Amino acid sequence: MNQPVQTFTPQAFHQQAHAALENPQIRANFRKAMDGLMGKRREAFSDWDLETLRQLGANIRLRALSKLPDLLEQLEANCEANGIRVHWAENGEQACAMITEICQQHGASSVIKGKSMVSEEMHLNAHLEQAGIEALESDLGEYLVQLNEQTPSHIIMPAIHLNTDEISDIMHDRTGTERTRDVDAMTAAARAQLRERFMAADVGVSGVNFAVAETGTLCLVENEGNGRMTTTAPPVHIAVTGIEKVVEHLADVAPLYALLTRSATGQHVTTYFNMISSPRKAGEHDGPKEVHLVLVDSGRSRIYQDDELLDTLRCIRCGACMNHCPVYTRVGGHTYGTTYPGPIGAILMPHLMGLEATKDLPSASSLCGACGEVCPVKIPIPDLLVRLRREAVGDGVGNVPGAGVKRSRKEVAAWKSWQWLATHPNAWRGASLIAGSFRGLAPSHLGPWTEYRTAPKPAKSSLHTLIKRHRKEQDS
Repeated sequence: MNQPVQTFTPQAFHQQAHAALENPQIRANFRKAMDGLMGKRREAFSDWDLETLRQLGANIRLRALSKLPDLLEQLEANCEANGIRVHWAENGEQACAMITEICQQHGASSVIKGKSMVSEEMHLNAHLEQAGIEALESDLGEYLVQLNEQTPSHIIMPAIHLNTDEISDIMHDRTGTERTRDVDAMTAAARAQLRERFMAADVGVSGVNFAVAETGTLCLVENEGNGRMTTTAPPVHIAVTGIEKVVEHLADVAPLYALLTRSATGQHVTTYFNMISSPRKAGEHDGPKEVHLVLVDSGRSRIYQDDELLDTLRCIRCGACMNHCPVYTRVGGHTYGTTYPGPIGAILMPHLMGLEATKDLPSASSLCGACGEVCPVKIPIPDLLVRLRREAVGDGVGNVPGAGVKRSRKEVAAWKSWQWLATHPNAWRGASLIAGSFRGLAPSHLGPWTEYRTAPKPAKSSLHTLIKRHRKEQDS
């Protein structure tokens, strides 16, 4: 049977992680999927000069970010010249209101959606439903988790936490499809169910992988054709994306596309690559009559102002960091309780939600460095995780909302005492002597750290004392 509906939050990360670790099915599903994805990535880059391509991708993203304000204005001007209407949203709530208003202006009662993490980030479906507008996901993975009343557990493969039998149960329970282990049969059934909805939808909503400032072109990468149907069949197309997705030139897209597909699914190219530059023109027989682009900030401009945290905005949403993360692989995406899970979520969500809600995410890492090693645009994820940890325990002055939320007066006092002792030799020697004399009173339990480790005890004698004793013995 399909899994019961659960509510996951970043505040409950530790409890959710323990529950996931105790679920052998979840661990088996993710282990199998991640091993496959890592193998495909290795094969996809086997005949490429990977480091040169990664450096090129990083340079393209850095160049675009260095010119971000100007490129956004250029993108708006060229989109408007092409007939695409551009809207600016300061946050997700404002973006939802804009999209809802566009739908209401056209009397829309139903919306078909292509995969869009930004729409997930701003909870667009819930906002539309509150306005009486039905929103149906058309990406197969998104469709399955929507049927099961769940959220995506991976930014590329939303239903990766489900195995074949679980998917069959969901399809049977929610749509009446006959139970089967034939993946092709289930895919065909889902496509048949969605086909009518594409034709009946009043508005199509999609994400954007790359927005080209030079030409005013919106690029959409996909494998199922649902994105193309979403952006062409309904009379109105609304594309929604974060402001960081802009690139300067159309020529910049090719290397980023090569990095994205190989890093995400191990494909050299995806089945579909859509380039949208205008609504339907006179004499054309398909395509939407209107195209809207909603550019969402939601804290991204604040990230942009920090020279170090700026690297977070390089991300092209390939999911490679998740696929190689030993923590994500064992606990899954839902454990994080955020739209973006895994390493990228740990460095992005604190900016979008604040450290008050996400304080445990930067620490949900072994800092093994795998995420940084595989990132196609060379984001130094481990360094950013350390920076966010410092922000969380700092004095509350920082560029991340909620800075200082994990600061403890006792811990600060303990470290200041340590600092004082370490800079006063006589006091240090006295404290070491006292600690060694009373080592038998040292506690055996020091919180979670000692659940799997033996608590350390002060040595009977300090190293200096042992050296002096050894020298005396040698002299005598």
